[in-house]
Amino acid sequence: MTDAPANPAESGRIAAFFDLDKTVIAKSSILAFTRPFFEEGLLSRRAVLKSSYAQLVFMLSAADHKRVERMREHIAAMCEGWNAEQIRTIVAEALHEIVDPLVFAEAADLIADHKARGHDVVVISASGDEVVAPIAAALGASHSTGSRMRIENGLYAGELEFYCFGDAKATAIHELAERYHYDLARSYAYSDSSTDLPMLLTVGNPRVVNPDRPLRRVATEKGWPILIFAHPVRLWTRLRPSSAGLLTVAGAVSAGAVILGATAYAARRAGR
Repeated sequence: MTDAPANPAESGRIAAFFDLDKTVIAKSSILAFTRPFFEEGLLSRRAVLKSSYAQLVFMLSAADHKRVERMREHIAAMCEGWNAEQIRTIVAEALHEIVDPLVFAEAADLIADHKARGHDVVVISASGDEVVAPIAAALGASHSTGSRMRIENGLYAGELEFYCFGDAKATAIHELAERYHYDLARSYAYSDSSTDLPMLLTVGNPRVVNPDRPLRRVATEKGWPILIFAHPVRLWTRLRPSSAGLLTVAGAVSAGAVILGATAYAARRAGR
């Protein structure tokens, strides 16, 4: 979560909370990093296949709590012992190539519109902070929250400090609202997945983007707007960040479990 002092004079500010995968970007932000991890020797071919198989089984089955927990434990254990500094370097070097062409043009326009209206933009995702933070910085978001892996002596400990998924997203939003004085009744939230219903229900203006079938059903019943995003563009070309901004993005990449978001991504696909 990015840090900035809350201003009491800005009580009642409006925020727009954006999920990341399939809402702002067209693919899983996390599974895309499997290739550079494999190329750097962090993942064996067997580990890649085993992980892919586990994700496939998960996607084809119901996304219940037990399966979510099992997948989360599998991914955390797979990262145990990885060097945090090495992960920071890999993500920083691969971020531009992997994420650049994935941002929905519609999402970029919507984020720009919220900023023009004086709203804070917040990216909140089950993906690791080391991916969420730099993408949020590139989008010009005010704050971001992602999952966090525990680190000991510079190495991943194989355990999560915080998993930003399901009800935990709603909890994170309430904490942000208290810290930055957001009026949630006037705020917005955007997501594609029924697993984010707790997040959507925290605000007065929920919006669904490319929704899975359960979420589409809920949105129809409640009269929530349904948005369709279909045109990925190159992020850096679209937003034209400055050289200083790009350095800030690279510096925002922190150590953590980069592939934690695979669990949430699989859960989302289970609902489709």
